Amino acid sequence: MKAIVLTGYGDVDKLEVRNLPDPKAGPNQIKVRMTGASINPIDWKLRSGAFKAMMPLEFPAVLGRDASGEVVEVGPGVTAFKIGDRVMGLAWGCYAEFVVAETDAWAAAPAKMDLADAGALPLVLLTGAQLVEEAVNPRAGEKLLVTGATGSVGRCAVFVAKSRGAQVYAGVRRSQKTEAAKLGVDSVVALDDDREIAGFAQLDCIADTVGGETIKKLLGKVRPGGTIGSVVGEPAGAKDRGLVVRAMLAHSDSKRLAELARAVAQRELVIPIAKRFPLDQAREAQKLAEAGAGGKVLLIG
Repeated sequence: MKAIVLTGYGDVDKLEVRNLPDPKAGPNQIKVRMTGASINPIDWKLRSGAFKAMMPLEFPAVLGRDASGEVVEVGPGVTAFKIGDRVMGLAWGCYAEFVVAETDAWAAAPAKMDLADAGALPLVLLTGAQLVEEAVNPRAGEKLLVTGATGSVGRCAVFVAKSRGAQVYAGVRRSQKTEAAKLGVDSVVALDDDREIAGFAQLDCIADTVGGETIKKLLGKVRPGGTIGSVVGEPAGAKDRGLVVRAMLAHSDSKRLAELARAVAQRELVIPIAKRFPLDQAREAQKLAEAGAGGKVLLIG
């Protein structure tokens, strides 16, 4: 099979097109012919070596954390899927013509959704939902700020938080306020404007997708005992302020993925797609995504 192989830590020139042996589906696994695979921040963080201490790679390595496609092989014991099924899933090694993973990593792709576009969804949907539902767990009526609210993970976090009855505030750059207002939140705040932050009401919790100096400036706006959930690691100093901090990484949940994908198919939740690239243009795709594409960047099988 054709795959994009990372030969060592570094820039996108470390990504190469190679032919690798076709993988086989083992017990409780399915093999999927990749139709779409998305570029996610974890991909360039792994490529650059930024995640070396937490997730060391053995080279050559195939990147990619989510994909969609058609089932071409089912392993022993598999009953949930059959050959020909349209699926989407949270897996590893998705920059390739074929992807193999356990059945609980996959969910049916919505019938009315373009199958390639479904590859943009698994990681961002599960990350955004689990950030709110597991890391923050807001009660109805609580004031929750989502940082990076117009990003793909942030959009899902806003959607899920609204469904739980929280008062949702979208934290974005000033240039993104008009777009953030389309999310139907209770309020929008420019996180690159210190005056807006200073005048902002006290929060019960934050769902953080940004980290860095942004979350540092916001710690003082959370009530004592409030919660910070983060997909970018624990913010320094948060626990010293008496805040509950939960950093998280997404995990497979086929049922929840299917529910959220249906919301996307019904246009209740919008995950913009910025550009699609052929698989062998993975270097260009990663460069665009890393620079900030304003939506998901896809590799097409």
